[in-house]
Amino acid sequence: MRMPNPHRSFRTIACTVAALGLVLAGSVSATAATNEPSTPVPITPPDGTVMSYVVNIGQANPGQTRKAEKAIAEAGGVVVQSWPEIGVVIAQSDRAAFRDTVKVKGKNVVASVGATRTVEVKDKVTGPQAPWGPGSSGWKQGKNKPVNGDEPTEPVPATGSDSLEGQQWDMTMIQADQAHQVTDGSRNVLVGVLDSGIDPTHPDLQANIDVADSVNCTTGGRPDQTAGGWYPTTSDHGTHVAGTIAAARNGVGIVGVAPNVRLASVKVVNDDGFIYPEYAVCGFMWAAQRGMDVTNNSYYVDPFEFWCDDQPDQAAVREAVARAVNWSNSRGVVSAAAAGNSGLDLTVNTRDEGSPDDAAQPTPRTINQGCKDIPAQIPGVVTVSSLTQTGQLSYFSNRGLGEIDVAAPGSRILSTIPGGKYGLKSGTSMASPHVAGVLALMKSAHPELTPAQMVQKLEDDATPTACSAPQYDEGAACVGTPELNSYYGHGIVNALKAVQ
Repeated sequence: MRMPNPHRSFRTIACTVAALGLVLAGSVSATAATNEPSTPVPITPPDGTVMSYVVNIGQANPGQTRKAEKAIAEAGGVVVQSWPEIGVVIAQSDRAAFRDTVKVKGKNVVASVGATRTVEVKDKVTGPQAPWGPGSSGWKQGKNKPVNGDEPTEPVPATGSDSLEGQQWDMTMIQADQAHQVTDGSRNVLVGVLDSGIDPTHPDLQANIDVADSVNCTTGGRPDQTAGGWYPTTSDHGTHVAGTIAAARNGVGIVGVAPNVRLASVKVVNDDGFIYPEYAVCGFMWAAQRGMDVTNNSYYVDPFEFWCDDQPDQAAVREAVARAVNWSNSRGVVSAAAAGNSGLDLTVNTRDEGSPDDAAQPTPRTINQGCKDIPAQIPGVVTVSSLTQTGQLSYFSNRGLGEIDVAAPGSRILSTIPGGKYGLKSGTSMASPHVAGVLALMKSAHPELTPAQMVQKLEDDATPTACSAPQYDEGAACVGTPELNSYYGHGIVNALKAVQ
């Protein structure tokens, strides 16, 4: 069955930094694109409309962060969450002039400010954030839409044994079944599932969920460990992703790529299906602070499918998210991300017809090579394309020479869904967790590896795959060699080699 033409990477359907100074200076290229400017999308809320903003600080330290917090208050804003480790503060304000005023009040402290969405926030924050200064753990640790563009979940009956494992062609393709003869993964390895929440009662997941490290980031971008906050509400997406990574070997249902590792539910998708920038920043920072080894990111950050560096709001947001990704990477976290489901060649795309996706109507716009899908196109993130059971690139999968790192199964993938059930989903959202699972197995077998070394080994271990014809003859043709091409990147991810 063919799926409807997908647009968004989360809709059912998706460099290691040596020093913080490098993160601030080079996390996002400020080089102007060489082609025509991208189409502006002005965000001009009237006074009285509560909006959300990222405030980026020129130097990441406690003193400068305190100054930025003061400037935010003086500009009529509320500090939602400060991340002094990376020099980013999340703020909300109902002042139309907030962006300009906070720069004036912040003087040389504030480097950039950007609105994180185009509509008024529903998750308005009241009350102060948790203390992060000296003596507190924070500083010391450092509209409903279809999900990802895939077809609706196709239910599959549960059984009393792991007999559904026989239907997991995806595990055979990546040789996970052979890798399990070496290891099912270590309990010391923790994978953050940045998604819509994980069903804590599912019999194939319950034993592997780390409740203490699970969190809800959709309260304005502030970490919230209120009981039940990280549970799924309107989407089964996160539960499906979690099963692919680490469904337990327990005589029930299916077996994940790394069935013995632990999972943390990091909820970054709100009940309307949006993954706003402040949620993603919270997710990456939480993963680093809690000592996670791997994160999976089967989404793109809303409300823009592509964030352009020649638009001030979008550039500020990209900077904030990149700082969070890079800091988590520097703290030992390696991240996999879905390439997206628009069937685009990311190296030549010049149009974005569906952004901003939280507005009543999107603004069809020209985009340029300074416009990027985040987090997938942030350096250091492993970008994953989707394959069918025959090994073809899934027609919906984004592609691009030098943009795709590895490929993994993503069409009609059997995994867990809430209520103790199982179902089939398709999308690059389903491909990325295969890679996250392989990285978890790799970390289990080789705990000494750094994120950069893990990415290098992942690419070196991938099975080289020659170009094939596009599925249904849709989308740009494959270019490149078997060792590196626009469809498979370095090849199909290989779980067996990862543990050797």
